[in-house]
Amino acid sequence: MQRRTELITWQEVEKLIDHLTPQFQMEFEAMVIITRGGIIPGGLLCESLNIESVLTAAVDFPFASKIDTAKLLAWPQFIQFPDDDQLEDRKLLVVDDVWGSGRTITAVRNRIVAAQGVPLTCVLHYNPYRNLFGQLRPDYFAASTDAHIVYPWEVDQGPDRVLLDEPE
Repeated sequence: MQRRTELITWQEVEKLIDHLTPQFQMEFEAMVIITRGGIIPGGLLCESLNIESVLTAAVDFPFASKIDTAKLLAWPQFIQFPDDDQLEDRKLLVVDDVWGSGRTITAVRNRIVAAQGVPLTCVLHYNPYRNLFGQLRPDYFAASTDAHIVYPWEVDQGPDRVLLDEPE
C-alpha cells in the first residue's frame, strides 16, 4: 500500500508556526532541536518564542527494512547530545519536524528526563497512525496527518528528491 504524500509550502509552514505559538503557556529556558528535520522549525520557533539558548541532538537508528520490523525496537545511537549539566533542572522545548513512529523524539525526551531536565515535545506534524508509543504523543503539534509530509526545504534535495513538475 502506497502512502499518500503531501507537499507543504513555505506559506503553510508559516501557518503551522502561527498555530503552534499560542499553544505555549510557559517560558522555556532552552530549546533542543533534533537534527536534521527540526532545524528549520526549531529556528522559526526560537524567533517566535524569543528562545536564545539552542542545543542540538542527533540520533541514529539502525536501518529497518520492511521485512525486519524487529529493528524498530533497536536502541538509538546518540551521535550528538547536550551535556547533562545543560539539561538538568531546565524547562526544554524539544523540536522536530514530524512525529511518525515517535522513536527519535521519544529517545531524546527520555535522555533529557534521565539528565533530570523537563522536556516538552513539539512537532509540526503528528502521525497517530504510525505512532509506536500508545497514548504518548507530542505535547505540542500543529497538525495531525496520515500522509508522508514533504517540507519546502526538502524539495529537489538529496536522496529523497521530490520533483515539482510531472515527468514527461
